[in-house]
Amino acid sequence: MNIEQLRVGIASSAVTVSEAAKALDVSPDTIRRWEKKGLIKALRSAHNYRLFNLDEITRINNKICGHAVENKYKVLKSEQSTSHSCIELFAGCGGMALGFGNAGIQHVLLNELNGDAVHTLRANAPEWNVIKADASSVDFSKYKADIVEAGFPCQSFSYAGKKMGFEDTRGTLFFEFARCLKETRPKIAVGENVRGLLRHNGGKTLNTMISVLMQLGYRVAYKVLRAQYLDVPQKRERLIIVAVRKDVDIPILFPKEQDYTISVREALANCPDSEGQAYSEKKKRAFSHVPPGGYWRDLPEKLQAEYMGASLYLSGGRTGMARRLSWDEPCLTLTCSPAQKQTERCHPEKTRPLTIREYARIQTFPDEWDFHGSISSRYKQIGNAVPVNLAFHIGRCLIAMLENKAIPNDMEIKGPLKQHGQGHIF
Repeated sequence: MNIEQLRVGIASSAVTVSEAAKALDVSPDTIRRWEKKGLIKALRSAHNYRLFNLDEITRINNKICGHAVENKYKVLKSEQSTSHSCIELFAGCGGMALGFGNAGIQHVLLNELNGDAVHTLRANAPEWNVIKADASSVDFSKYKADIVEAGFPCQSFSYAGKKMGFEDTRGTLFFEFARCLKETRPKIAVGENVRGLLRHNGGKTLNTMISVLMQLGYRVAYKVLRAQYLDVPQKRERLIIVAVRKDVDIPILFPKEQDYTISVREALANCPDSEGQAYSEKKKRAFSHVPPGGYWRDLPEKLQAEYMGASLYLSGGRTGMARRLSWDEPCLTLTCSPAQKQTERCHPEKTRPLTIREYARIQTFPDEWDFHGSISSRYKQIGNAVPVNLAFHIGRCLIAMLENKAIPNDMEIKGPLKQHGQGHIF
């Protein structure tokens, strides 16, 4: 497969909107609606026509019609381990670490400050070297690894009279990530953040980070990864920054999006019972009027005003309010709490928030991965985590980079940023 085919990714069974509609005996608008909802992923032909994988849209149609389909939900794990190693900062409850480990990467060090998250890490993976400390107090120079990874918060920096260099980031957690790179000199550095980092402080924050990585001797590329197309039953986007040391002659690889999604129904099948938050009686009465996939606009008009209060008169769709999940779609992005008014995550059928174990399923944690702390702490740990399967796909790309292997069909190559101030990727 050549690079152009890799970029376009047209499947042999690809069909147009009209052909798909005819094959399934549905309207073209139905196909377009499925695409808008993110249930199916359009491929682009050489002439910029939208094409769809016929097998996958047939599977989606069968799911929606209630026919039995293959359940694609599983926690991905490679059968082979490698000697490639990783240091991780701000490890949280282990979503990225577990995904990397499932891909075959060994952990040299995990650093985390939150006590409950550290308890979670140590209880589930006692073989990992977990250090509970503020990253600023850790001497990284005593450790060596092929990869350093960090999901740092996107604080803005001071720009007045500054050159946006390494020292300008002092006092932020990104500085500790950069310091770790300076002290350990890994071949690859990986930064993970929310999509909003692209626009944070008018793009200056990301530009500063890229400038620092380049000054430290790395070439850089980044991409927003959509977890719903990478074996995660959730519409969640993460910005992934990959930097390769300039003396290491390897390509930068990112996971290539699959042409299928996984529904909430598939993810929650046979989910173990667990604790969870509960709704007040007032909220229960409101949600009894909301169908799967619905939200506050499905409430009777009188109840809309009662439930929404002042929010009723705000602009915007407010689609997260009184939101009941749909069985047949990926879950909306999980937050730190499933019962916050602005970002409700109500079970598709039962009138309650998703439980702790259901939250973990949506984030693709295995059922045996136990979370420690209060109920609110456990929700927060899971909601803040990188989905395990997303991390698995990233980890596989890192292994392929380090081994300089031929590019598999499920990875794509990205060049360095020539105009990082504009955020260009090619």
